[in-house]
Amino acid sequence: MDENPTLQKAASPLRRSLPGWLIALTLTTFTFSTDDYLVAGVLPGIADDLDVSEAAVGQLVTVFSLVLALAAPVASVLTATWPRRPLFTVALAVFAAANFAMPLVASFPVLMTLRVAAALAAAIVVPGALGAAAALAPPERQGRYMGTVFAGLTTSLLLGVPLGTWVGAVAGWQGAFVLGGLLGVASLAALYATLPEPPRGEALRLADRLTPLARPALLVGLAATAVAVLGNLMVVTYLAVYLRDLAGVGPTGLGVIFVLAGAAGIAGSQLGGPAADRWGAERALLMGCGAFALVMLGLVACWPLRPAPLVLVVPLLLLWSAAAWWIPPAASARLLRLAGPAGAQALALNSSAVYLGVAAGGAVGGVLLDVYGSGALPAGAAAAQLVALALFGLASRRATQGKP
Repeated sequence: MDENPTLQKAASPLRRSLPGWLIALTLTTFTFSTDDYLVAGVLPGIADDLDVSEAAVGQLVTVFSLVLALAAPVASVLTATWPRRPLFTVALAVFAAANFAMPLVASFPVLMTLRVAAALAAAIVVPGALGAAAALAPPERQGRYMGTVFAGLTTSLLLGVPLGTWVGAVAGWQGAFVLGGLLGVASLAALYATLPEPPRGEALRLADRLTPLARPALLVGLAATAVAVLGNLMVVTYLAVYLRDLAGVGPTGLGVIFVLAGAAGIAGSQLGGPAADRWGAERALLMGCGAFALVMLGLVACWPLRPAPLVLVVPLLLLWSAAAWWIPPAASARLLRLAGPAGAQALALNSSAVYLGVAAGGAVGGVLLDVYGSGALPAGAAAAQLVALALFGLASRRATQGKP
């Protein structure tokens, strides 16, 4: 049987550049991640124009994340046998249309409905993009390729969110959503032009797709992912408050730190995937979670030095961002190994775990902030990461003992 020519090219040691379809998948995750955060940069304008509270507008982000988390596993099962290229094309067309329609509405409930439509498209495409990257990658580069797709998420923090905020300042909140629609069109065109149809797995009954997802080792690993993300978002959500209290960082300095942290996160995602390929997913997870916890403890040690010197704080923040984004490619590679033929569904559940961790991280971090102050955030994040590390270890032991 003839091999996929795209796989042959990607596997060739002479081919140094990334395949076009991988760049297109990365652009797609960048698009959806940027769109998820666009609201944060234009929130006051939406509230003023539609005559609703800023707290209500903030629920656009919450609803987007929750819809994605709940819909991704269902969409993955329902579309398991559908060809990827037409599926992605339709979903991205819906996503782009929803964004282009937002400037035309004058009612908050209609705006919320359009965000739900965009989130449903994301629930189909985001885990599907990771699954396509894993299916098309040479076996020895699976972690590396998934890490590249994850880089689209981190790049959105570095480029996409600031760009959306700037467009919103120049063209209003409507312009920011038009930007989201244009990114959707660009992603659609790039995927349509470059993405080969990923190889189909064996035909499975619905029960065969769902049974592997009930394995304790897999479920414990998903819980570990959610807890790891929770620990990260405890710090990300309230980083402005923490750095103001720790080192007197203002808006300008915060912007610079976010850019540097985004660059470090991209590096982490690019290193975490190859680490999983070379040393195994479990060892890579141990390294990432352990480094995250150590960095958080380093920030705890900085608290008594207030105002702490930035020359000490900034390197720790860069290591934190790199460690946080080192983890997802390794966690995804581990899930794929455990799920076997249900890999696509496992990745969808992983997306759900990530977004639930995002929501929980903001909530738990808010409680710590209110009760103990911002200085408690790194300690809470370190504790969460150690719990995640223990859960990953438990899942690995069960798998090793033949109790997947």
